[in-house]
Amino acid sequence: MKNPERRQASSGFKQLSFLPEPDFKPVWPNPTTQPGIALARMLKGERLTQPSYGLRCWRLAAYVKELDYLGWPVEAQDVPCPDGCGTGRPIREYWLPQRVIAAVSSIKGAQ
Repeated sequence: MKNPERRQASSGFKQLSFLPEPDFKPVWPNPTTQPGIALARMLKGERLTQPSYGLRCWRLAAYVKELDYLGWPVEAQDVPCPDGCGTGRPIREYWLPQRVIAAVSSIKGAQ
């Protein structure tokens, strides 16, 4: 049997989807910091995982969370661990939606 609280939460989410989205006004991180470097790569359309980001910086999730705090709508999903990773457990992949990349491109083009 389903938990009644979960049913209520999911139906409430459907109602919220009818509300207009807030204005896209993210704060830019310092481009020389790790969140700034990750953002620059995602703005080029790259999908980042910890192995693709680099093994010298083991805090990609923290950099992505910082971008979230700054208003960047980073999306994520679990993907299979690459061959040779050793654990066999899924890892997270992060990217920016195309609408965000297009919005940033139009803002930068207008300047």
